[in-house]
Amino acid sequence: MFEDERQRLIENLVRWGYLRTQDVIRAFREVPRHEFVPKKVRDHSYSDQPLPIGLGQTISAPSMIAIMMETLDLKPGHRVLEIGAGSGYNAALLAEVVGKTGEVVTVERIPELAGFARDNLRRTGYGRVKVVVGDGTLGYPEGAPWDRILVTACAPEIPQPLVEQLVIGGKLGAPVGQQHMFQTWTIIEKTEGGKLKRTEHGGCAFVPLVGVHGWREDS
Repeated sequence: MFEDERQRLIENLVRWGYLRTQDVIRAFREVPRHEFVPKKVRDHSYSDQPLPIGLGQTISAPSMIAIMMETLDLKPGHRVLEIGAGSGYNAALLAEVVGKTGEVVTVERIPELAGFARDNLRRTGYGRVKVVVGDGTLGYPEGAPWDRILVTACAPEIPQPLVEQLVIGGKLGAPVGQQHMFQTWTIIEKTEGGKLKRTEHGGCAFVPLVGVHGWREDS
């Protein structure tokens, strides 16, 4: 039903320069975004805009998700930790890129959203993604170290536990900045000796990352 809209969106994202690599383009083709949003907004699934998924959370605009995916330089076989499962859409894209030889774990602090993501992932064939309920600012040390870490909520600064759980040579992507103000999509690469190389990739707007190493829930 949504195939034409999905293909049109992908063509636009390629033409606009957001989608560049074949693995990420293929993931956008394979993962049905309309299966990861509430029914009341499903007709807008392939518009380039964020959509509400309930409980004060959103699914990011496809162009922003493309930036996130492309700047992480994902490869088949990578082990990836996502902070903020949301609807599960990003995790499905990650799983599609890293393939069955890779691994994706996504941490969600809101139990109802974790259930929503888990159901969506199972229904669409990505049940191999592990959904964990917890404080994402603490990472997921049981599976560390991670090749890639994707943070889908804004932090005042990169949480130190996530940096510690990144492999040497690994990359972490996160929106950094103030709530309801200017934020920057930031990539941290952990180089030899544990040194951090930081690059910035434009402005963005995300919900706050709540947790011990993020914002307080009532802030």
